[in-house]
Amino acid sequence: MGAIAVAALSAIAAVAQAAPALSVQDYIDIRRLVNSYPRKIDHCTNGGYDYADQYTADGTFGVSSAWGSAGKVWYRGRDQLADAAGGGPGGCRPNPWGGGGAHHHIITSIVITPTAEGATGKSTLISLGSGTIDNPPKIEWQGGYEDSFVRTPQGWRFKSRLHVWPGQDWPDTAAEQQARMKAQTTKKDAQP
Repeated sequence: MGAIAVAALSAIAAVAQAAPALSVQDYIDIRRLVNSYPRKIDHCTNGGYDYADQYTADGTFGVSSAWGSAGKVWYRGRDQLADAAGGGPGGCRPNPWGGGGAHHHIITSIVITPTAEGATGKSTLISLGSGTIDNPPKIEWQGGYEDSFVRTPQGWRFKSRLHVWPGQDWPDTAAEQQARMKAQTTKKDAQP
């Protein structure tokens, strides 16, 4: 029994050495990054570049139908990430996801875990839709996020963010998703 306890303690010590502890300031800075995300993506601030600048230069945003899976990368790099926020080189444009009205991201229950590269995070996503005359307001659980954070000279940044929505049938690209949403909106508008 003693050998098992020594082996277990050795394994715990090895994991602790592989993932350095985060300071209280690191947790605060990562939370600040996560907490500022909704405003920047929901309002296309600075032409979407405030959102994009929350990522590393080679950062990615993708989607997945299952927690812990690799998912599909939809956006990579600053200009594509600005596009994800509804902006990009041409400036902000109307909501590319269709449905009318405004959508607001509410991110809750984040758990931050130190890693050898920086940290990971898991959180819950609630979407609040303001609605329109034809579409009433909607509050909807939309899975959550799996994040990889790294410390850069500019502070903590997303290395990757994966929107995980179990059971969601995600297409391979954001353009395909936008086309689906537009078709749904068009179909709904055509109904008597």
